[in-house]
Amino acid sequence: QVQLVESGGGLVQPGGSLRLSCAASGSWFSINVMGWYRQAPGKERELVALITSVGYTNYADSVKGRFTISRDNAKNTMYLQMNSLKPEDTAVYYCNARGDYDFRRQFDSWGQGTQVTVSS
Repeated sequence: QVQLVESGGGLVQPGGSLRLSCAASGSWFSINVMGWYRQAPGKERELVALITSVGYTNYADSVKGRFTISRDNAKNTMYLQMNSLKPEDTAVYYCNARGDYDFRRQFDSWGQGTQVTVSS
């Protein structure tokens, strides 16, 4: 099993910044892709950003230039630096990790989510 624990959410004013962290624990052969997703009330979960094991990144158009995803493989931790936050960024943010337990079994794990609220 791969467990993911997010932290760093909270209440911030528009224009402010937050840094989310996602720590992975358990046993695995490789974590190939990690990503941040978010779900606002009444909306479907959407991809915010993802990062591969070799550092390739991809961002949703709505966060490009404001959010930065990074990964510390030695610490099994992923981060999301969020700057210039807007009220529309308000959502529960989820961490996701996809990889291999071994050469036959894959995993697709989710964290429990952390609330980000952008409001004055």
